[in-house]
Amino acid sequence: MMNIVVLAGGLSPERDVSLVSGSLIANALVQNGHEVLLCDVYMGVEIVDGIGALFTDKADFSYKIETTEPDLEAVKASNGGREALIGENVLEVCKYADVVFLALHGAMGENGSLQATLDNYGIRCYSGSGYAGSLLAMDKSLSKKMMTLDKIPNADWILFDTDTDSVECVASTVGYPCVVKPASCGSSVGVSIVDNEEELSAALDYAKKYENKIVIEKKISGREFSVAVLDGKALPPIEIIPVNGWYDYKNKYQGLTKEVTPAELTETQTARISELAVKVHKCLGLGDYSRVDFLLDNETNEFLCLEANTLPGMTPNSLMPQEAAAAGISYNELCEKIVTMAYAKGQKK
Repeated sequence: MMNIVVLAGGLSPERDVSLVSGSLIANALVQNGHEVLLCDVYMGVEIVDGIGALFTDKADFSYKIETTEPDLEAVKASNGGREALIGENVLEVCKYADVVFLALHGAMGENGSLQATLDNYGIRCYSGSGYAGSLLAMDKSLSKKMMTLDKIPNADWILFDTDTDSVECVASTVGYPCVVKPASCGSSVGVSIVDNEEELSAALDYAKKYENKIVIEKKISGREFSVAVLDGKALPPIEIIPVNGWYDYKNKYQGLTKEVTPAELTETQTARISELAVKVHKCLGLGDYSRVDFLLDNETNEFLCLEANTLPGMTPNSLMPQEAAAAGISYNELCEKIVTMAYAKGQKK
């Protein structure tokens, strides 16, 4: 039995997704025999009767994802407008715990800054990747540069500077249709598919709500897949088929997609996408687990890497738990394996 802090929430556009992931993870770990504290990294926690009293053996955590991204300004307002990203006593409870399970998505949870903070405070037993791999994977412009150097296929792209670049440059580089996305968001937050220059301005304005650093990619037509990497090995690929439109925030978290695991691919295709997933994982220096997303280009029949996720979602609709199940690993077993790897990694450090 361990004392485990599950860190979730935070000031990220993916806050709600994280809180659902964190609730499920916390319930699974309690069922596995651990004592757990589910902690919102931004809200913090009040210590009244000692840190140990905050941990529970009751599996009754829950949270619901709405159809739209959370209102982060309202979250800040409810905390007096506080700008500090780490709430009261969060680092103290993390020091006390045997393992910190990072259930965060986006922002500081995946860009490496939280991992660097934990390292600096001597908190070594945390799940996922370290700060360097997290930074590389989170920043799509950096990860695409790394993948290109390592000869990992990915869609043509440009980094668009809203202060200096003109929309005319898009037509002469990636062309239309294209995909506009903030460089460092996940869960399709801030992402638009653009068919012409008239639609581009609105897409840029939407992306700028989240970040000024914007990646514009050539839109690839093809089937979409994801492959989780666990302890250095690829899990069975999953195919994502939206019922309508594309795999946006609403479709991801409101059950509006069909997901097929294992994906219906040939043995050769399965071997190829699995090989690429592990290669991306190693290229970016990722840790115990990740999830790598791909498109199978209709024109070239080649898998193109979209991005790597260092802290994959663990919601009911999330992809990695489905892939693990296809490999015979239950949800609770997956959570336990992640905890075991985090603890072992921390002991080595």
